[in-house]
Amino acid sequence: MAGMSIRRLLAALLLVAASSARSEDRIVYVAFPTLAEPALWEGAKLTLPPVPEGGRLPAVVIAHGSAGVDSRGARYAEALAKAGIASLEVDMWAARSTRRGPAGRPKAVSETLPDVYGALKFLAAQPEIDAARIGLMGFSWGGAVTMLSATRAYAEPYAAQGLAFKSHAAFYPVCWVYNHVPGYGFAALATAGLLIQAGAEDEYDETPDVCTDLVGSLPPEDRGKVDLRLYPGAGHGFDRAGEPLAANDPFSHRGKGGIMHMTYQPAAAEQSLSVLVAFFKRTL
Repeated sequence: MAGMSIRRLLAALLLVAASSARSEDRIVYVAFPTLAEPALWEGAKLTLPPVPEGGRLPAVVIAHGSAGVDSRGARYAEALAKAGIASLEVDMWAARSTRRGPAGRPKAVSETLPDVYGALKFLAAQPEIDAARIGLMGFSWGGAVTMLSATRAYAEPYAAQGLAFKSHAAFYPVCWVYNHVPGYGFAALATAGLLIQAGAEDEYDETPDVCTDLVGSLPPEDRGKVDLRLYPGAGHGFDRAGEPLAANDPFSHRGKGGIMHMTYQPAAAEQSLSVLVAFFKRTL
């Protein structure tokens, strides 16, 4: 690897990405400006299934977790494409030149709202995409972005610009933080539907009732928009394939900090995948 040129390395990575996609899908690597001031330019992978004759595709923006883009996004992008749903997987970290992992992420999740809304604006302008049927999903940090953008308070500034996600799906979005930490208000939902999928053994939340209590605290009109799925025996990042990961995260264990573990749980991963696809087929 050390002797491989940058050009050959990029070519190899593109070959791997192309070989993992379905032959009928089109993979396009793009860049777009965020809606921050000043704007950042972010890279992203656009996956386009065949466009129906005379029609346009629904689409989903995929937002990664603290560790950056990994195996999860590609897996969901492929499943969505099989269902006729396009996706745009964004890389929020590369444009910031941050270190990977919890030590390198921005200070607040809200700092990355301009990233996903910039992705939304880009997608809405594509000729293959139906601008009125774009959803947002994310893992951990990206799940928290998804949660905030599902609320009227965080969505309204972008709605004033004609930008709105139709529905939202958050994976293990650190339920303990909402309405407890400043900057993480969660009320007055502005979405056609919010899917929350989390592990009952998530070390960020410590106890399995945190997400249930959060949803239960909502008024009936908001609670009716939320579909909460908890997976027994599963922890944070239960759908992240590969070797188990242990990292020191200052936000874990309800903000006390400490070691956080991520271990792949195949049964929960498969179930959450089918639940997610069915959710977006229903709401987009």
